[in-house]
Amino acid sequence: MEVSCAFPTALDSPDNIALAEQLGYARAWVYDTPQQSPDVWMTLALAAERTERIGLGPGVLVPSLRHPMVNAAATATLAALAPGRVAISFGTGFTGRRAMGYGAITWAYMESYIRAYRGLLQGEVVEWEGARMRMLHPDGHAPARPVEVPILIGALGPKGHEVAKRLGDGLYVTLQLPSFASEYSWVPYLVWGTVLDEGEATDSDHARLAAGPGWALAYHGAYEFGGPTAVRALPGGDEWMDVVERTAGEQRHLAVHSGHCVELSEADQAAWDAGGHATLQDVTMSGTRDQIRRRLDEAAARGVTEIVYQPCGPDIRAELERFLDAASG
Repeated sequence: MEVSCAFPTALDSPDNIALAEQLGYARAWVYDTPQQSPDVWMTLALAAERTERIGLGPGVLVPSLRHPMVNAAATATLAALAPGRVAISFGTGFTGRRAMGYGAITWAYMESYIRAYRGLLQGEVVEWEGARMRMLHPDGHAPARPVEVPILIGALGPKGHEVAKRLGDGLYVTLQLPSFASEYSWVPYLVWGTVLDEGEATDSDHARLAAGPGWALAYHGAYEFGGPTAVRALPGGDEWMDVVERTAGEQRHLAVHSGHCVELSEADQAAWDAGGHATLQDVTMSGTRDQIRRRLDEAAARGVTEIVYQPCGPDIRAELERFLDAASG
């Protein structure tokens, strides 16, 4: 299993990616979340200039945020800056859409988008929104077509699985590991968490800062996919909902996704303090070094070929070092 990392795109992400390369991580993925992050492509370009070996890519692009020509041109640019190191993944939009009040895009839209995007990179004339277009970049403006980059697709259900099988070079997964993961030869699995010291409590300051933002995704996801009832079924869920419901319904998604993957929001902290931290090891890749090693072995047995770890907290270097040591066995 390869050991890679991910970052919730920030101004220091290029430096953190350079650090990850020094430590030995295989690949770095950054998020396409414009409502809370710098531009994903600008960040990856800066990372390409500061690194030599580590793989680079967006994990995941949300198609509705950009015209397929824009993403194709950006992909070609990154491929020129980091030849042989680029991989692209697409998803229907969890934070990248829901934090702005939209639902996920349809899989029919995803399929048509990826076909247009892939066709552009191949140098083909494609049709999009009733118009025909082709990448016209002359020499010196982009690599010659075709621009060959692997494309992974984030899917959890049967519709996404079918699109991924037809169009993808791999399956990019997070939140849960679908049963069909073993059908793919390349499966990056995005996780959050921290390596706990022997005897360290799940409510330690270190656990809260380093693994809390990943733990909070259980509440964010429960709300988006199951509504308030699903959240209230979680430990600390009542306290979480009490804070979120202070925000008017038409703006409630702003409260739900505040601090997403970066820090605990007021609602997240309320759930944590009410005992929600007890589920930390159930919903994140947290545990002692040996516990994490066993869980990674279990993930590999279910089809994961690349673990993608997102560190959190004030000491990113320490979190990257601790996880890589645990994952390396």
